[in-house]
Amino acid sequence: MSIERGRAYFRALGIEDRVQEFTVSSATVELAAQALGVEAQRIAKTLSFMVDGKPILVVAAGDARIDNPKYKAKFATKAKMLTPEEAETLIGHAVGGVCPFGINDGVDVYIDKSVLRFETVFPAVGSSSSAIELTTDELFRYSNAIEWVDVCKLPEG
Repeated sequence: MSIERGRAYFRALGIEDRVQEFTVSSATVELAAQALGVEAQRIAKTLSFMVDGKPILVVAAGDARIDNPKYKAKFATKAKMLTPEEAETLIGHAVGGVCPFGINDGVDVYIDKSVLRFETVFPAVGSSSSAIELTTDELFRYSNAIEWVDVCKLPEG
């Protein structure tokens, strides 16, 4: 089970006690926000894409959406999300629990600047009923991110 992979990852860092598991689904931004009692934009969603035949992850704020021109400028390709089957096989976590922790080797992680609006955010920990509260610095460090990117847009208003 993917949650065990996520827990083991944080156990090795000495912070497994910060992992939260729910009796309800947190598979979507809205469900995760309800389970945690926080604003949806503070959910750090992890999106999986294919770039040059290699899977990558982009972690973004819950209210952010991929901005296709920015994405193409950064990665020199059109944004093509992985299918649920590809995500589970290539990333190591099923959709609804995809996160940048305890992932397969060779998956590059990028953190979108949309999360920087918050002191802490809540990414999943490998299952559709889990989360961990991390500062944005911790998110970057613990995800072994390559760099901060600006590939999303926020809702207007």
